[in-house]
Amino acid sequence: MRIRREAARITPHASPIALLEPPPRSIARAPARTPRVAIVTLGCKLNQADSEAIARHLAHAGIDVIDRPAIADAYVINTCSVTHVADRKARHLVRVARRMAPHAPVVLTGCYVETAGERIGRELGADAALSNRDKPAIVALLAEMLPAALVAERVARPIALRTRAFIKVQEGCNDVCAFCIVPKTRGREASEPVARVVDEVLAREAEGVQEVVLTGTQLGAYGRDAGLTPADVIRAVLAETSVPRVRFSSLQPQDITPHLLALWDDPRLCRHFHLALQSGSDATLRRMRRRYTLDQYREAVARLRACVGDALAITTDVIVGFPGETDDEFEESLAFCRETGFAQMHVFPYSRREGTTASKMPGHVAPDVKRERMQRMLDVARAARTTFMSRFAGSVMPVLWERAVGEDGGTPIWDGLTDNYIRVTARSPRDLRNRITAARLITASDAGFDGEAL
Repeated sequence: MRIRREAARITPHASPIALLEPPPRSIARAPARTPRVAIVTLGCKLNQADSEAIARHLAHAGIDVIDRPAIADAYVINTCSVTHVADRKARHLVRVARRMAPHAPVVLTGCYVETAGERIGRELGADAALSNRDKPAIVALLAEMLPAALVAERVARPIALRTRAFIKVQEGCNDVCAFCIVPKTRGREASEPVARVVDEVLAREAEGVQEVVLTGTQLGAYGRDAGLTPADVIRAVLAETSVPRVRFSSLQPQDITPHLLALWDDPRLCRHFHLALQSGSDATLRRMRRRYTLDQYREAVARLRACVGDALAITTDVIVGFPGETDDEFEESLAFCRETGFAQMHVFPYSRREGTTASKMPGHVAPDVKRERMQRMLDVARAARTTFMSRFAGSVMPVLWERAVGEDGGTPIWDGLTDNYIRVTARSPRDLRNRITAARLITASDAGFDGEAL
């Protein structure tokens, strides 16, 4: 593919919204001695892990990774393709980056390239489009794009300290649910060796990271290809590292075994499980080709709550309007979500994806019916969130402070997360970044708690 040989620069996990902001007029776009690249990430935690790996490799190659897209010399856009909305965001970001910096290289990668094909790069005006498996080539590609005049001497660059690191332990999925395009974009299941995961956690620990998030396409499938289980990799991380927090949250009901839950006696494991539901109707689950029933889901939730206790947060994903979903099936799903009492629900309308079984199913739900069901399910989600949050008003919990998000009368306002995934903001003159301290949770909102750092 033909490449523009212009200046380039870097950003680890720039917000897609930030990328849409026009560059300040006062900032000159003249090349700096060290090139800068902005990496914009859409989608799942696995994509965030991929972007972190790209950022580290770029920094090792002597390229600055920045978080101000407006002054970047090049862009890496790491995309998602789980819905048509995700595809649209990816296209929009490429076009905005091209308008913002007409001569800067733009590299498109991720799942949208897998579903649309590498030709999509040319169509959108990107300089290169790389598949998920070709992500490791991004570093060499960008290094080749950079004019020699940009850097007098190529030396490793520092990486900005992050409070939470995403570490890929597994990729791919063999389940092939009827609605899901991910097996086509991420391939068959493959697990990282336990020793490699431990080494990665130790490296992040040495950088000062306070929490590692172990992530994958299908985390519960970890080790199937190597005669191991998820408990094996978690046990090794707990035994061989000292990182204060370990988050291993994205599982399915069939993954919640007594063998696994016994590990949660260790307080370093976060009290948060993202337990995929997709539908609260057994009939719909069968059409979706999910591998559990509602009774199995109830049993998994009961096990989790008995093991972890009252502070446990269970979050989930729910799809409304799946092909063939009747009014009665939707009412069943609504009732099951009310009954379960999730800490947070991510609600999606069914999105037709070519190449999936569901796209060819009969009984696609009319858009107006889907919208009405979405609203009702969102109402249940908000009520469940309010109930969950109300349990913690006035309590004191440890918070990992991530960043300052503003100030109040000259005092910084800090933003962070509890181990059970409650976002907290608090005012403090102290530098709290990358520290875990106690905080009192005072006033709840949709976003989290306004608290007091103790």
